[in-house]
Amino acid sequence: MMPTHHWARNLTITDQDVEFLTGLLLEKEVPLSTEDLARALIEERLRQEAAVLRERYQDAQLYSPSQTYSVGQKLVFSAFDYETGTVVSVRPGNNVDYGDFEVIGVQFDSRHLNNTDRPREFAAGLTTPHILSQTNGDGAHFTAGMQSFNTDDVLVAARDEIVAKLDEALSSSPDLIYLSQKWFPYDLLMEVNVGHRNLAEAVLDMAGGGPLTAEQILDEIGGLGKAPKALQVYSLNYALNEDDRFDEVGPTGEVLWFLTRLEPAEVRQVPPLLRYSPIEYDRSTLTPDMLALEAEIGDELSPTEPVSEAHEATVNLIYAHRRLGTLPLNNRMAAVFPTARQTPRVWVTLVDGQDGEEFPAWVVRKEKYVFGLAKFYRKHKLPVGVAITARKSDEAGKVIISFNAYRPRTEWIRLIVPKGDAVTFENQKRAIGAQYDELMILGADDLPGVDAAAQAVQQQKKSLLSTLKMLVPALGALTPQGTVHAKTLYSAVNVLRRCPPGPIFATLLANPEFENVGGHYWKLRFD
Repeated sequence: MMPTHHWARNLTITDQDVEFLTGLLLEKEVPLSTEDLARALIEERLRQEAAVLRERYQDAQLYSPSQTYSVGQKLVFSAFDYETGTVVSVRPGNNVDYGDFEVIGVQFDSRHLNNTDRPREFAAGLTTPHILSQTNGDGAHFTAGMQSFNTDDVLVAARDEIVAKLDEALSSSPDLIYLSQKWFPYDLLMEVNVGHRNLAEAVLDMAGGGPLTAEQILDEIGGLGKAPKALQVYSLNYALNEDDRFDEVGPTGEVLWFLTRLEPAEVRQVPPLLRYSPIEYDRSTLTPDMLALEAEIGDELSPTEPVSEAHEATVNLIYAHRRLGTLPLNNRMAAVFPTARQTPRVWVTLVDGQDGEEFPAWVVRKEKYVFGLAKFYRKHKLPVGVAITARKSDEAGKVIISFNAYRPRTEWIRLIVPKGDAVTFENQKRAIGAQYDELMILGADDLPGVDAAAQAVQQQKKSLLSTLKMLVPALGALTPQGTVHAKTLYSAVNVLRRCPPGPIFATLLANPEFENVGGHYWKLRFD
């Protein structure tokens, strides 16, 4: 018989299976998850196969050479994977080595065992020892060859594969809807009229936009009738999902609703400071050292391998994220934050790792940032280049945000000094109380002036090359050698325009105006 893992992975979902599960949902009148339906389907398949096996082996006897049989008797052969056959003839045996015995002719039910026109013959009534004679021939033991695994065994063997197959099959059914990770028939949805939806909007409005669960909204509006609560919740979730006034913002496994019009603008649309207009470059020109530096920086726009799971992640802030109060979601950082299957925005609670204060934030996963950390950054006076760590919490929907704090001390840092459409830099003293990357740190006193310089770069459509030709000498003037590190350039470029490290490094390599003087340090040629 087929082993558990083979049975599970060879499972195909038929139209009849979908009809069976639709009928089950209609009968129960309760939304069910794909895994719940997979369990029900496996149980039904095993029940059907058990019935087939019972019918197949009914009145059958396990063949043993020591037993005698008569014409018409049904036998089971363990040596042939428990195939069945019927005795069609009995004759005396003729072999002096075995004494008196019989030879039975057996017509098998399986075609591949009937490979000749004549029945296959076997010894019966054998008195000499034989390995098959050690098995009791009363028919009670051949069930060992039947499938002895259960539903749990099948799910352990191939849960993800079966759920994926079933998801795909159910999605093709016009009679079912999928919402809140559960399936339900259209025909059983309760009516949620415009009055109910208007009341839901008012409830969310009073809650500052949300987020609230469908259960909380139903409690406030008095429910939808006398139907089971689970059906009311599902029907309301479906109705709100079809109404643009409401946005589903819960992480995977939780449905939360928020009023679309009260969501922050920075969540609904990518802020200009974070918008990147892709720059074509030859990635094959980047040296191994440059690729290693790119990986070290961990820009969310850099091409990197996906990370399936991470308990914590650390990243250094560039100017755009520090100014906007956002946190970059590179692949490792994204693995720390809650995911969502259907919604592009996820409401999450951040916990200040320094003092435990909680504050709301938004995970904008597709655009790779978390919005809502401006208060946290200002509270702790964190600089550009600070190392921010995000760590999973034991509580669902919460992420701990922290940094390595120390007693503030006065240090020399680079200060951005805007001058018209350009920027210059100065070394000035500032009190810093957090761990930072000294190659990325930047300060700014004249934020409106910096904004104006950045807008000028965008409006004039300055190329990355011209921006680098402005920044390299300006930053180089801060050092006796007149050089600037590639990581510092990356940090400075992102004051004026959003750009990952790759195009910056490739531009430095491709243009003879720039000279590498060792390591990742560059200067502008004045030949």
